[in-house]
Amino acid sequence: MKALIGVNVAMFLLTTFVPAITVWLGLVPVHVINEFRVWQLVTYMFLHGGLFHILFNMLALWMFGTDLERRWGTRYFLKFYFVSGIGAGALTVLFSLLPFGFAQQVHYSIVIGASGAIYALLLAYAMYFPDRMIYMYFVFPIPVKVFVAIMGAIALYSSLGESGGVANATHLGGLLVGYLYLKSGRLTLSPFADVKYRYVKWRINRLRKKFDVVSGGRPDDWDRRVH
Repeated sequence: MKALIGVNVAMFLLTTFVPAITVWLGLVPVHVINEFRVWQLVTYMFLHGGLFHILFNMLALWMFGTDLERRWGTRYFLKFYFVSGIGAGALTVLFSLLPFGFAQQVHYSIVIGASGAIYALLLAYAMYFPDRMIYMYFVFPIPVKVFVAIMGAIALYSSLGESGGVANATHLGGLLVGYLYLKSGRLTLSPFADVKYRYVKWRINRLRKKFDVVSGGRPDDWDRRVH
């Protein structure tokens, strides 16, 4: 997790000072097909178009990826992340070949961002922890499974529009590849990954009791903060 965030931040700083490399490292479907720039299927995941773009992507990576890495183990987490991200990029290239206006605009566009892989992580999180609550837009509390369904529907609808097909086609690709990869059984858990995950949770809860840490505060606390 720390390594992924670190590389993303480093690449963001690099492209801020040398923006020209975005054309070489960002995913441009026409270049992948005509000039065989296949490395773009990987490098596009580490580029971002602005401060808020990388901020929200890294926040989502940390929020949804941490529990998954603990549950799967680092090796399987990275495998899922890269398969989903590369697969989302490949599907974006295929999507750009469709004979429709909303698809053809993708053919010559520069696609950047980790969103394809992060959408896949979000789907995996919803499959493992479907009833956990999340605040959509930091306001509305809903179960993760409902949040994923809403985000998927938004991505599908937006990808069919003339102005929203670029990023949302990649989002849909990430959801699809992540789902197929999980359902295929390729992501077999390490025999000790789940045991390790539960042990870590047990240790955390034990330390909370030891140091009298109460999430949300006690009912009689005046400010109800964590103590």
